[in-house]
Amino acid sequence: MFFKTDVMKKTGVLFIILVMIFCSRCAKDEAGDRFNLLTGPTWASDSLLVDGISASDPGQLLYKFKGDAKFKTDGTGNFGKYTGKWWFTESKTQIVISSDSLSLPLTTKIAELTAKSLKITTAVPDVTNINNSLKIRMTFKAK
Repeated sequence: MFFKTDVMKKTGVLFIILVMIFCSRCAKDEAGDRFNLLTGPTWASDSLLVDGISASDPGQLLYKFKGDAKFKTDGTGNFGKYTGKWWFTESKTQIVISSDSLSLPLTTKIAELTAKSLKITTAVPDVTNINNSLKIRMTFKAK
């Protein structure tokens, strides 16, 4: 009886270790997939919304993001009319965009990233009312 219990314990521990290794590889593959999905295509802006309203016309908040976005593999890129750098946060759930033309780096949450669609969201302070923030949603389609 002792032999069966000891073997079962060792088998259980081995199984748990194998599951952990498998899960860590899946997480690494997912991060690599996100990188490849983001850097593969050129992304064309589809909708640029602030508080659910289009903000892509001249003079509006997201006008300079209108056009194509290209996230290059070296961490540089073009984001509409902006040129700068980009990187994932440690968890690979956010993209940070930095440009000399932006007053601060823009940290965005990845709402969707597939081979055909990129949707990012963020919030920025409302300069007309410091107690409010503006909810931004930018969607792009792969060209």
